[in-house]
Amino acid sequence: MMDAPWIAALSAVFVWWFSTGVILLVVRLADRLGGAAHLWATLAGLPLLAVGGGLVAVSLGSHTVGGVYLSFLGALAIWGWIELAFLTGAVTGPVREGCPAGLTGWARFQRAFGTVAWHELALVLGLLALVLASKGSVNRIAQATYLVLFLARICAKLNLYFGVPRINTEFVPLRLAHLKSYFTRGPVTLAFPVAITALTALLSVCAERLLTTEVPATATGYALLTALAALAILEHWLMVLPLPDAKLWRWMLPRTKPVAESETHGF
Repeated sequence: MMDAPWIAALSAVFVWWFSTGVILLVVRLADRLGGAAHLWATLAGLPLLAVGGGLVAVSLGSHTVGGVYLSFLGALAIWGWIELAFLTGAVTGPVREGCPAGLTGWARFQRAFGTVAWHELALVLGLLALVLASKGSVNRIAQATYLVLFLARICAKLNLYFGVPRINTEFVPLRLAHLKSYFTRGPVTLAFPVAITALTALLSVCAERLLTTEVPATATGYALLTALAALAILEHWLMVLPLPDAKLWRWMLPRTKPVAESETHGF
């Protein structure tokens, strides 16, 4: 039954929702505890990175439905740890202050990139590692999964920087409060249709491969990728449409720490 494409698609949606919620929960708890809690949360998550690498390694030579699921979960585990390290403030960038008033153009872009530079480097290194590991293997779903997530994240960050009507800052951690000064709330820019076009093209390719293959493992892999691409498109439309997406995770998170820590970042 696990080789049914609709099961794979639903599994991808559930894992995306659940893993996002767990990471947000860990970061929110670290915010409440303060002190070295963010560092310890990042270090405690290192087994996730190791497990992800292990799952990818054992699945590279297995072009089966089970191998595809292991590869997919391995890529998500690697991605998840890098995101955890970013949200805890452990791996961000050399710039940790808000955007100075009046800063525009290339200078603003450089400073904004400086807030996430080490995170971007970590993401690129993760991608490079998966590309090299997957070279010549029969199961490259881990590489493909990571690529979809990577493309979606870059598009989302650019849209938050250049401007979108709706920006949910509810889940921005205390240690990343300065990032909010680099977001632009306003009309969509060229970055939005470019992102939607690119992600829709990706979705179309994955869906076409899903509908035309007769190999169960291949169908499972493309069902997982199609679901991820659809979620990426939804994520971007939620920057425009006034839908209560925060409710997906708000109920499972403790309240933010009732202190004015964000004031240290100019907010």
